[in-house]
Amino acid sequence: MLTKNQLGLFCMFLSVCAFSVMDLLVKWSGDYPTGQVLFFRGFFGILPTYFFIPKDKLRTFYKTKRPKEHLFRCIIGLVALVAIVIALRELPLAIVVSLSYAAPLFITILSILLLSEKVGIFRWAAVLIGFIGVVVISEPGFKEMNFLYFLPIIFCIGMAFVTIAIRKLSTTEPTWLISIFFTITISIAGLTTIPMGWVMPNFQDFILLALIGVTGGAANLLLTQSYKLSEVSLVAPLKYLSLVFAIIFGYMIWNEIPTLKTLIGASLVILSSFVIFRREIYHKETIPSNIRHE
Repeated sequence: MLTKNQLGLFCMFLSVCAFSVMDLLVKWSGDYPTGQVLFFRGFFGILPTYFFIPKDKLRTFYKTKRPKEHLFRCIIGLVALVAIVIALRELPLAIVVSLSYAAPLFITILSILLLSEKVGIFRWAAVLIGFIGVVVISEPGFKEMNFLYFLPIIFCIGMAFVTIAIRKLSTTEPTWLISIFFTITISIAGLTTIPMGWVMPNFQDFILLALIGVTGGAANLLLTQSYKLSEVSLVAPLKYLSLVFAIIFGYMIWNEIPTLKTLIGASLVILSSFVIFRREIYHKETIPSNIRHE
């Protein structure tokens, strides 16, 4: 019989695997419009979330007293998701995943500006190290004026705002409600792009597109469950396995070999986010669980 900590580690590992598969599928879906991919991510992402809605809430699940906060969270989350989807399709997988680890840097800054949180010298130093890592990873983009390198950073900024919004919403709103509003928003936003030209998928591609939603929805739920079962400081480091998966998938499928600068920059970003995370735990200000890809 597994202990709660062991179950939490297992859930975190499954979550990392699911997120990595979703990244792979998004990159693989390059023949389909971004809006169409968003629809599949949202519509089929509802399926895993549905099973977490309490039975007595099935008919009234949409009721909330905080619609404006949900709307803000959904719009910002949508912008972040569009940015990361385009980045995954256009940039090497390892670079996108590495830059996505910079989210805690922006969360720290926004926590100071919006939540008036006090940040000590350790977290400020970690933020500086993290930004150095981002610059190292993005150097090819700066040299070639490739603005695609800014998309993962836009994703991180968007996720920082989303995290702050979730911190406030979670005081009264259940996780499944926050999640399902977002998946519905993605679906509707995706549907509005039909006039821009969708591509009729064959059966195999339809399954792959549907799996983007299923894996994304399941990954977030597994992440939440992991934090509920285990000590956050124990399971969180497993998230960095996604970079290993990204390097392996990128090399095996697209022959992408990460440069030494990418690996050095990724190490700095991971180090900084880990320090920030540990200091958050020290101060008992844990970061909400669902801040990765939504």
